[in-house]
Amino acid sequence: MILNKTIGSMLIIAGTSIGAGMLALPIASAGLGFSTAMIVLLIMWLLMTYTALLMLEVHQYASAEATLNTLAKSLLGKKGQLIANLSMLFLFYALCSAYIAGGGAQLQDNIKSILNVQVAPQIGPIVFAVVIGAIITLGTATVDKVNRVLFTIKIFVLISIFYLLTPSIQGENLLAMPMQQGLIISALPIIFTAFGFHGSIPSVVRYIGIDIKSLRKVMIIGATLPLFIYLLWQTVSQGVINQEALEGVGGLNEFISILSIKLNSPSIRSSITIFADLALATSFLGVSLGLFDFLRDSLNRGSSKQDRLVTAAVTFLPPLGFALFYPQGFISALGYAAIALVVLAVFLPVAMVWVQRKQKEANSNDYQVCGGIPALVLATTCGVTIIAAQLMQAIGIIPTIG
Repeated sequence: MILNKTIGSMLIIAGTSIGAGMLALPIASAGLGFSTAMIVLLIMWLLMTYTALLMLEVHQYASAEATLNTLAKSLLGKKGQLIANLSMLFLFYALCSAYIAGGGAQLQDNIKSILNVQVAPQIGPIVFAVVIGAIITLGTATVDKVNRVLFTIKIFVLISIFYLLTPSIQGENLLAMPMQQGLIISALPIIFTAFGFHGSIPSVVRYIGIDIKSLRKVMIIGATLPLFIYLLWQTVSQGVINQEALEGVGGLNEFISILSIKLNSPSIRSSITIFADLALATSFLGVSLGLFDFLRDSLNRGSSKQDRLVTAAVTFLPPLGFALFYPQGFISALGYAAIALVVLAVFLPVAMVWVQRKQKEANSNDYQVCGGIPALVLATTCGVTIIAAQLMQAIGIIPTIG
């Protein structure tokens, strides 16, 4: 049973990270050149895997039911709890609004093309939110089963994409150097958010229990799967399209069109569209699961049917409302998602571990992430750099990409 849950949890972590935004990574990192983009990906993977393990170090002394709300309050006090709550709500409501708007639009297009039926524009987002909401309300075990099916199909679709693109890779495209040094800093927030699964960690801990050995495998393998897929995707996409062409791409649709034309293969467009649909669904499952459990804990709701329905309403109705009536507000806020994610996934784990290590004297049976104080300081420095990069883009000091 524990092995089965461990595998499912790995896929939840990986599925949360591998969203439709992965498709835009080559566009966002085109100006870096292939080798530099690979190095930045590796650095961001190391940072996010390290802070995920810090979260496990914190969780080992808490109840399996604890969420970030509980952990922050116990270790950082009410001010830390407030910062954690605001960061979580801002980031996850913004993400859910974007997923409902995007997923609803894709569902609407699929209904129109497959059934040849014209429906009101509100139907797609509502149906998408209700379906995902029902799955989340049924519990993590149900999310695990649905996510496994979607993730498996997604991998097969990715394999077909790689198979179609690999023969067209040109070595000279992979040797390109950064076009501007400032672009390396500009790319940090975008690549950082590609590994954003930390909000789902408490849900996974609750699902598996305080089994540090199993949870450690979940975090390391769950974070490494996206890295492996991102590396392959960067290799085939940047290998097929040269740096100058990628730099001139105006958006994802144009990027897909260039690939289809270059390979003279309409199936590329179909495969990438299917992948985008599946990636959006698995990411939405992971994010909304994390938000659901966070709100359940914050609102002191139990696991009864009535409590779960109330928590589901608080989880899905606000982002559904924004997606229907004011999508540009929260979706535009995603431009600053990296800042909230740095607070959630870097600053809070570092701060909680710092306090916990001072409070508790570790013994041989306790789990402690290696690196000591230097690693905590380095992780914090990386977080500050990512926030600075986001702010410098906003005020025009460095180029904006993505």
